[in-house]
Amino acid sequence: MPRFQLYLLCCAAAAASLSTLSAGEVPTCSGIVPMSYRSDNISIADFGGVGDGKTLNTKAFEEAIYRIQHTKRRGGGGTLLYIPAGEYLTESFNLTSHMTLYLATGAVIKATQVETSNWPLVAPLPSYGRGRELPGGRYTSFIHADGVHDVIITGENGTIDGQGDVWWNMWKQRTLQYTRPGLVEFMNSHDIIISNVTFKNSPFWNIHPVYCSNVVVRYVTILAPHNSPNTDGVDPDSSSNVCIEDSYISTGDDLVAVKSGWDQYGIAFNRPSTDITIRRITGSSRFAGIAVGSETSGGVKNVLAENINLYNMGVGIHIKTNTGRGGYIRNITVSNVYMEDVRTGIRIAGDVGGHPDGNFNPTALPAVEGLTLDGIWGQRIGQPGLIRGLKDAPFMRVCLSNVNLHVVRRKSGKNNNTLLTWKCSDVSGGSFLVSPSPCSELASSNGATGSCSDHFRNL
Repeated sequence: MPRFQLYLLCCAAAAASLSTLSAGEVPTCSGIVPMSYRSDNISIADFGGVGDGKTLNTKAFEEAIYRIQHTKRRGGGGTLLYIPAGEYLTESFNLTSHMTLYLATGAVIKATQVETSNWPLVAPLPSYGRGRELPGGRYTSFIHADGVHDVIITGENGTIDGQGDVWWNMWKQRTLQYTRPGLVEFMNSHDIIISNVTFKNSPFWNIHPVYCSNVVVRYVTILAPHNSPNTDGVDPDSSSNVCIEDSYISTGDDLVAVKSGWDQYGIAFNRPSTDITIRRITGSSRFAGIAVGSETSGGVKNVLAENINLYNMGVGIHIKTNTGRGGYIRNITVSNVYMEDVRTGIRIAGDVGGHPDGNFNPTALPAVEGLTLDGIWGQRIGQPGLIRGLKDAPFMRVCLSNVNLHVVRRKSGKNNNTLLTWKCSDVSGGSFLVSPSPCSELASSNGATGSCSDHFRNL
């Protein structure tokens, strides 16, 4: 039997087994995108690819993907591009529709560390108006796709390595000319699966689906040093029906951050992030575990994050926005979270993040309402929570239940033995079984018959 057919049969059997297990025992959202069978199979070696860690394989990737793009598909099944064991050095490249990028055990696709003048530029995202870091365009992601569908990145836990340290150093030395490239970005695309691959050392954000729908990210490992700047794990951005499950993420920024555009550009583009599920994520970072924002100008609603384990974090759960953002953050549910050694357990704030330029509207205030946090347990927490709404746009219906955060004494100014408490302003809602006791704005009596009563009745 040809090796590709054997791999496909093994993958099909594994997928069927996992599907049965998930349906019977473990809830999953991964069924929003069915796994596609590929009727055609090619290897990067067929196009001159050499996995010696030295040979530049850009031409091999481009020719292989050109072949996929121009092959008549037998039965519409598409093509699998097989990457055997080895280290394949390449410049950035683009994916196409109806393809699977399959990394075998021991396969590494590694970005070149070239002069930035050789790295392609793309236009800024219209919902951001400019590069996220600097005015103008942005360097294209290492693996990029725009306007595609039915694309799978998977394998036997092979690795995609962005070799980001040269970019991190430029950021630290302030020598960047444009915004750094991400590791993998899908734009204007749908029916995408990313699974069973390790992503490491991204120059910027790791996995960035933007203006996408029906995206599954599952069984991935995402790694970057904790001091690597802005190496977010997975950032769904103005996207809908996104499933992020069963993954380990340890990076230099938020593990998962839901976004939807930046200030006046995001307001004008007006594309929200909706129906996002984040489940069974474990990880560590100096920043946030589960985040919404701060770029939320197109709106964010219907986000579920559950069964999350966080260690050595800056913030456990961080919902963040700012004046000038406009938009909304609604119907966010975070449940069954364990956190350990975390500086701030829960932070919900309206004063986070900068602006793209001076043309933002300071009266464009975000509407934040319907936030439910249930079943949050923490050990060795510095501050249990900080909730800071906006005076002219208070945060509403913030509901806390079954929250138990064991606070330890931390240094605070001249006092080296301070036990920090909840701090709140411009917020309303309620609480039930919260320790340490929350601030008065969320006192239990407010929730019993107030805006959180429906939630508490269902406990």
